[in-house]
Amino acid sequence: MEPTPAAAPDSQPWYKQLHWQIILGLLLGLAYGVLAAQNGWGAFTTAWIKPFGTIFITALKLIAVPLVLASLITGVASLSDLRKLSRIGGKTIGIYLMTTAIAVTIGVVLADVIQPGGGFSPELRDDLIEAFGDDVDARMTSIEEAGIRDRGPLQFLVDAVSENAFASFSDNRSMLQVVVIAILFGIGLVQIPRERAAPVLAFFEGLNDVVIKLVDIVMLLAPIGVFALLADTIVSTAGDDPGRIMELLLALVKYMLVVLLGLAIHTFVTYPTVLKVLSPMKLKTFFSGIAPAQLVAFSTSSSGATLPVTMERCEEELGVSEEVSSFVLPLGATINMDGTALYQAVATLFIAQAFALDLGLGAQLTIVLTAVLASIGTAAVPGAGIIMLVIILEAVGVPAAGIALILGVDRILDMCRTVTNVTGDAMVATVVAATEDQLFPPDRTGRGDTLRVVGETAGAVPSRREAGMI
Repeated sequence: MEPTPAAAPDSQPWYKQLHWQIILGLLLGLAYGVLAAQNGWGAFTTAWIKPFGTIFITALKLIAVPLVLASLITGVASLSDLRKLSRIGGKTIGIYLMTTAIAVTIGVVLADVIQPGGGFSPELRDDLIEAFGDDVDARMTSIEEAGIRDRGPLQFLVDAVSENAFASFSDNRSMLQVVVIAILFGIGLVQIPRERAAPVLAFFEGLNDVVIKLVDIVMLLAPIGVFALLADTIVSTAGDDPGRIMELLLALVKYMLVVLLGLAIHTFVTYPTVLKVLSPMKLKTFFSGIAPAQLVAFSTSSSGATLPVTMERCEEELGVSEEVSSFVLPLGATINMDGTALYQAVATLFIAQAFALDLGLGAQLTIVLTAVLASIGTAAVPGAGIIMLVIILEAVGVPAAGIALILGVDRILDMCRTVTNVTGDAMVATVVAATEDQLFPPDRTGRGDTLRVVGETAGAVPSRREAGMI
């Protein structure tokens, strides 16, 4: 029996639509955070409000690895022609690298033109270094222990190969390794006889369906989780003194505006341009469809934690086939960090200008190249970009201690650049689906039907229906 189509989101009252609920959670979290900082409710917020945000992020992370593993294996195994996989992979990586290079270039040009660090007084610079010096020392120690300073330009390729699959599955920071394992596993399924592959594929299809239901359940917590996360962000930044955050914002307002301007240009100019040129998707449809994922990205500051929501929205609201989304989006969550790369370019030039260091054309080209490569190796977790920034600073001879100048507002900008990262993932998935003739009318009856049609038509590894499992 065919499933009954669900009601379109637009037919529901506005207060029942997910994106409006999340926006309400954001606004209430902002209001509460300011009120808590003014009244000294920091300890109460940490003890009684923050845990709900932590639970929300943890629940999203819980399903991220099984979702990537199951959806990517079924997606790859549905391809009977491995040349198709290489074609989709080539398009995906090529577009990701192209948009990242554009993002870094936008950041460098804006920082050169506006000079955000040019009017930064030595006194304020010294005050910020003193205030955040301990935090910088702690981060530098973790960098030394992790050996990040010694990373070569191709280290991300080395990191992509796991020596222990189960260890990779237990660490969300190893998502690139999970992607590689899943691709290899899917290729292996294609290479063995169909009757031997069928039960294995049926297991992963069932796991995929279960995880998608878990996504729906977890998203019921989204408004509460977003409220708690934003409230905690404000309180942890301002402490019990709201004047502190205002002081930081005023001191770094020019730097913040440059970063935000760059992110806005990339999100609302670069992405729509690529989308219009390479796909038939209407911009209104795209941005309205991906809005809940953008809001979750803003509140969690993690494209990895947002991945389940991004996949669901792309498939159910944008009509991207599961075959494409299950490959493009997990890969994007690990290597596509346009917002992070743009921020790193602006931050590097801002710190150099604050220290009165003149970086020539050669140094700026080094920033572009290093930021693109560093963004590939940046983990999809909050605050990872600030660590990878050390690589870029040292590549052009800028003191790493200058990170202290931007730490006070990093969390706020981290939230914004994650939105750009997630939007870029969705844009590339839409474009790749369009070029592969796998962009369908939005499927509101349940995920995966379009994939099975494609897989069965192509004569790929049998679906559960084809194998007699359902």
